[in-house]
Amino acid sequence: MALYAAYASNMDPEQMARRAPHSPLHGTGWLQGWRLTFGGQDVGWDGALATVVEDSREQVFVVLYDVPEWDEKELDAWEGAALGVYRKIRVRVQTLDGDVLAWTYVLDDYEGGLPSANYLGILADAAEAAGAPDDYVKELRNRPCKSLGEPPV
Repeated sequence: MALYAAYASNMDPEQMARRAPHSPLHGTGWLQGWRLTFGGQDVGWDGALATVVEDSREQVFVVLYDVPEWDEKELDAWEGAALGVYRKIRVRVQTLDGDVLAWTYVLDDYEGGLPSANYLGILADAAEAAGAPDDYVKELRNRPCKSLGEPPV
């Protein structure tokens, strides 16, 4: 089994149970030296999509799951990996038990654009359900977002 580091809506254990039912929660941790951002607004139906980019001054809360190969294929389909929307990379995650290697999805597009308020709410709810620190959840809820009916930037 491989460890998967979820930083967006897949942080929600209930969602992951539906998308990858054979992938138990392994724990939580932080991507040190990475920043949560958004991009690919022309790809997403509801504004820009979540991704992570390297940034030595930042960190991103993640939820780790033990993912068998057959669930990994299901997640790839959900995340649009076969369509080139996201690609997988290996990352080092800091946990209370030490560093672990995991894979995560990164957007295969340029950074920029605003997510919808709905999408940010989904991410904040997922982080809260996963036990992210209150200040992390609050920062997600207070990020700038696209207004309803606003054209792409």
